[in-house]
Amino acid sequence: MPPPPPNGLLPFPSLTLFTSLAASFSASSFPIYFLVPAFPSLSFSLPYPPFSTTSCLRPSLPSFAPYFFYFLSFPAHTHPLLPPSVISYVLHYFASFSPFSFSALHIFYLCIFFPMIQMVEAMDRSADPCQDFYQFACGGWIRKNPLPDGRSRWSTFNSIWEQNQALLKHLLENGTFNGSSEAERKTQSYYLSCLNTQKIEELGAQPLMDLITKIGGWNMTGPWEKENFMEVLKVVSGPYRAQPFFSVGVSADPKNSNSNVIQVDQSGLFLPSRDYYLNKTANEKVLVAYLDYMVELGMLLGGERSSTQLQMQQILDFETALANITVPQDQRRDEEKIYHKVTIAELQLLAPAVDWLDYLSSSLSPLDLNDTEPVVLYAREYLQQVSDLINKTDRSLLNNYMMWTLVQKSVASLDQRFENAQDKLLESLYGTKKSCTPRWQTCIGNTDDTLGFALGALFVKATFDKHSKEIAEEMINEIRSAFKEALDRLSWMDDQTRRAAKDKADAIYDMIGFPEFILDPKELDDVYDGYEVSDDSFFQNMLNFYNFSARVMADQLRKTPNKDQWSMTPPTVNAYYMPTKNGIVFPAGILQAPFYAHDHPKALNFGGIGVVMGHELTHAFDDQGREYDKEGNLRPWWQNSSVEAFRKRTECMVDQYSGYTINGEHINGKQTLGENIADNGGLKAAYHAYRTWVQRNGEEKTLPAVNLTNDQLFFLGFAQVWCSVRTPESAHEGLVTDPHSPPRYRVIGTLANSPDFSRHFHCPAGTPMNTGKRCEVW
Repeated sequence: MPPPPPNGLLPFPSLTLFTSLAASFSASSFPIYFLVPAFPSLSFSLPYPPFSTTSCLRPSLPSFAPYFFYFLSFPAHTHPLLPPSVISYVLHYFASFSPFSFSALHIFYLCIFFPMIQMVEAMDRSADPCQDFYQFACGGWIRKNPLPDGRSRWSTFNSIWEQNQALLKHLLENGTFNGSSEAERKTQSYYLSCLNTQKIEELGAQPLMDLITKIGGWNMTGPWEKENFMEVLKVVSGPYRAQPFFSVGVSADPKNSNSNVIQVDQSGLFLPSRDYYLNKTANEKVLVAYLDYMVELGMLLGGERSSTQLQMQQILDFETALANITVPQDQRRDEEKIYHKVTIAELQLLAPAVDWLDYLSSSLSPLDLNDTEPVVLYAREYLQQVSDLINKTDRSLLNNYMMWTLVQKSVASLDQRFENAQDKLLESLYGTKKSCTPRWQTCIGNTDDTLGFALGALFVKATFDKHSKEIAEEMINEIRSAFKEALDRLSWMDDQTRRAAKDKADAIYDMIGFPEFILDPKELDDVYDGYEVSDDSFFQNMLNFYNFSARVMADQLRKTPNKDQWSMTPPTVNAYYMPTKNGIVFPAGILQAPFYAHDHPKALNFGGIGVVMGHELTHAFDDQGREYDKEGNLRPWWQNSSVEAFRKRTECMVDQYSGYTINGEHINGKQTLGENIADNGGLKAAYHAYRTWVQRNGEEKTLPAVNLTNDQLFFLGFAQVWCSVRTPESAHEGLVTDPHSPPRYRVIGTLANSPDFSRHFHCPAGTPMNTGKRCEVW
């Protein structure tokens, strides 16, 4: 136990003890970060020196997991929301032992005090929690976190991802790096090739120009082969993975989840949504910037201005025609309705502009396909219309468009001129004023996209304690039990559907931290076998990866779907539900503060990662997930009466969220329905699981200085996960593309539907956070 505070608490002590404490560990002048392990049994050590940064990038704390604390930034005047008496006690406590006698228990108390400080600072105590809980929970955070230059949004997720990136940078740039697998060594080579800007600048645009020539030329920049529509389509969308007109993939058949099948869907737009093309008045600035970007890239690749301007305008007009036949996302939520299984022969009759057997055989080479091969379509009418559009469009324009999809996919691996052109477009599209993200951060992101599981092996070995996995498993089971208990209380669901829903909840398969294969060097090497990585050609490494991905896709078609296959890499700060596997996944990247920490109060852990777990579990029962049974098959397993009752309750939620606005623009309640159902159901399940834990274990002590009950702390922890800022342009982009509601309304909308929240914060009926009309599905 720590020493008790003296009677009346000491006068506020000098901060010199912190200076001496830091100096005793290191005489260097840079800020000192201290490692606080996730579990008391682990040792701790000084991490690497702070990574290099630029003046416009927010410094972020490296993460050895789960915390680093920046002692030298702890003068009292910077923490006005923390009572001096509490700070006095903290400092008195640390003054009671030598800097060299840090014990696991001392580290434990660091884990308690510093998250408390961060939590209190994030709040706005002047706000009434019953009027605007988001402002109450996040007002201080928003005030202290202006958008970093070059960023369109900043949130807890971004902050944690930067910490993860900093660790990965250290691991990959370590002079003594010696990966335990060939895949890990490929990862370092790939990363270093991305960092080698001198070589990238020397090569300039030549690698892409050579590729264009190899494919058959581009009318934009020189001679091209006029009668090669199918050949160009096969090349750009096969080995180079561009997606003109439509996308092709291989995944589990939703109606037979034990079998993989070819899947085809609508695609082909560069801008984030069809809305940008069709709502020309509102998006004029973006459309002008996009055309300027297209022209600049064409000229960088050898085009002449007037000809390039004309041809790029034609491409933009063609993309607008594609946008016009593209089905909006909010009209594609009923997966039973959009699923169409046909043979290649039937697809040929539906969309004859493409030789589908030739095209799919090329994309899935060396597999032997024939006209009877099944294909699942998710955009039947679109494919019919895009076939008509292809047939009536000039071959020169089709070639220009297809080559443009390849160019836009490739420019990220070219020299600074291409990056500068992209920055100007991003400013119009997302409101970023300038981009000065360090090259290493860009390269970490690229490496994660390409060799993410090999990179994840490095991350997990450096940070993740398997005990976290056991705790997470236990929490998931507690939340699953709470969700099932809620099913028993539903008056609108019939007994047969209720029993089937419970069976599905029991069958949900959870994967936590990382897939086990990444820690087996041989298995990890097998995953990336055949992917060639060069030390000095970033462009070629990217092309090789596109080729490798195409081969992997083809290899999957005749195999049984792997239930343990992950779609997110271990460092990712996110989680997801897989309907065809009836599984939930929580990568190691999200299993850290503020979502989770071993030494946090249970109220915070249940309000953080617990709500995330409840959210993903509830996705199994949202408007899309509920259509899949416990085996992951798309089929009608609900009784009609319960389907109708469910839809009535979802209509309430659609109306509720459609009434919320950001910068005068309404949320699309249909587009965000699934995520809103998951947010509401996840909060309810996590809170009830927390109360069950309290009944078994007793109430925890309340945190000092926060001045909240533990139940209130649960809701505060939930809300502070969503503290964020973003530009108006980014907010607009989110409203038209994101299936999630904006962070502010993920908090307000969910809590306004929670009677538990209103009860614990004593919100009178009729206040904004307790309107009297609640929408409840689960």
